[in-house]
Amino acid sequence: MQEAALPATLDDWLALLEGRHAAAIQLGLERVRKVRDALAPGPDAVVITVGGTNGKGSTAAMLEAVLLAEGYRVGCYTSPHLLRYNERVRVNGNEVGDEALVAAFATVEAARGDTPLTYFEHGTLAAWELFRNATPDVIVLEVGLGGRLDAVNVFDADCAIVTSVAMDHMDYLGNDRESIGLEKAGIFRSGRPAVCGDPQPPASLVSHAESIGAPLWISGRDFGFGGDRQQWGYWRYEAPPAQGRLLRRGGLAYPALRGANQLLNASAVLTTLELLRERIPVSMQAVREGLSLVEVPGRFQVLPGRPSIVLDVAHNPQAAGVLAENLGSMGFFPETWAVFSMLSDKDVEGVVERVRGRVDHWLLADLPGPRGLPAEQLRQRLEAVGISADVRCFASPAQAFVAARESVAEGDRIVAFGSFLTVGEVLAASRAVRQ
Repeated sequence: MQEAALPATLDDWLALLEGRHAAAIQLGLERVRKVRDALAPGPDAVVITVGGTNGKGSTAAMLEAVLLAEGYRVGCYTSPHLLRYNERVRVNGNEVGDEALVAAFATVEAARGDTPLTYFEHGTLAAWELFRNATPDVIVLEVGLGGRLDAVNVFDADCAIVTSVAMDHMDYLGNDRESIGLEKAGIFRSGRPAVCGDPQPPASLVSHAESIGAPLWISGRDFGFGGDRQQWGYWRYEAPPAQGRLLRRGGLAYPALRGANQLLNASAVLTTLELLRERIPVSMQAVREGLSLVEVPGRFQVLPGRPSIVLDVAHNPQAAGVLAENLGSMGFFPETWAVFSMLSDKDVEGVVERVRGRVDHWLLADLPGPRGLPAEQLRQRLEAVGISADVRCFASPAQAFVAARESVAEGDRIVAFGSFLTVGEVLAASRAVRQ
């Protein structure tokens, strides 16, 4: 029997991988580890793994930007993407092209034999194969979901970061912060440094680090930051918990990324780089340059022009709370129009409660796929928490955005949030409007 030909294009590969595995999410490392071992040995690079509920993408981007500013060759793997799959895999700051991705997918396909892989697992191994060919000095890996059983965790981190621990993905990770924190801590490795950017980490995360002998630096205890309107400073103790010399770095410009939470992420980045300085020394000049240039679409991204358009992938209550705080710091806008849609397994009510005081008009949109929440159901859930005035439903985030543009005054504000899918559609629609 003749084997089916492999897909020739990236779009065809993605369609194949999306349709092949019955479960979009299937946690566990046995299958991924088996295929990893069938591939050629990976690159001899420093590996930094970034996990956490919120802030992973920003933290990974800051690490990448600073390391590139120092002149290192860097591979960076993140997820999900907003517009193109290629966004997930970058080498030296550049998205990997279709041809290279197609070749990497084919290599993983040949190595897997009859071992089933999910879309994310296949993509993670393909990214590792691309990094092997690129021979980077440093690889930055962003965890997809959780940590302990996420496909990224088949690769050992030289330093692991947990940015924050909040309630999300409870169906997979547990119904309380202690359970979720233990899953996040699964990326720590014995004898290797770990960093926690959450100033109030679950006890389970701290005790797991202690049990495996991973020295753990915690924000607010072992490192931290302070600043004024012009600049900020960073401090760190030599050893946890709060032991040894107190080291300080001052006169730092604020990161290019907007948002009050970004100094939490930036200080975790500086801590990580200092802990790895014997292998990858980084100058303060590179830190300043990298933080001043870093960009991450969809993380409190404010598009140029008027009316003001804000894009934020906030999709859980903690992230929505940060979004509300950031919206409050933007200044006065007569009206705020929300383009809002979410996946059905998210805490819709928790998100809405955090931002309702910042929104005057709700433009709700359907999301595609089995997890997408129809706009009409979303409207009913808003009504259940007492929001019924000026709520409209649309077939897609793009249609909701067009309606917002038609209704908004020049001095008003549009904010699109609730899902990567929401922000991706609105970003594409906004670019079409500007062209």
